[in-house]
Amino acid sequence: MATTVSIPRVSESEKLTINLGYVDLGQVDLLVAEGFYANRSDFIRTAIRNQLALHGDALRQVVARKMLVLGLQQFSVADLTRAKAAGEKLQIRVLGLASIAPDVPAELAAETIESITVLGALHASPAVRAALAGRIT
Repeated sequence: MATTVSIPRVSESEKLTINLGYVDLGQVDLLVAEGFYANRSDFIRTAIRNQLALHGDALRQVVARKMLVLGLQQFSVADLTRAKAAGEKLQIRVLGLASIAPDVPAELAAETIESITVLGALHASPAVRAALAGRIT
């Protein structure tokens, strides 16, 4: 049902804020100063990727068990109109980015989307978010 054709360019990352103790931060800065990493962000991205790789098997099992779409899933007016015409209610489950096109009317989203579970980020207009507020987890 979802399409990935002619999707608008979306940011490929989300900003995170973390708090580190002074000693940990100093150690990161030392590794950066010694050339092991380009900057603090490079260190943090590498550490996160290493942990995700370490738990890769468990992640794959959970993604399969929970029937999550991995990556980007885009929903357009046409997608939701087809669902409405077919009498379908969508249960959106995404690990990554779920994006509901900016031109999707809130009423159409409310009529066709039963639930949204996103582990990552959800891009949707404020009106669509408000219409689906009780269905987003």
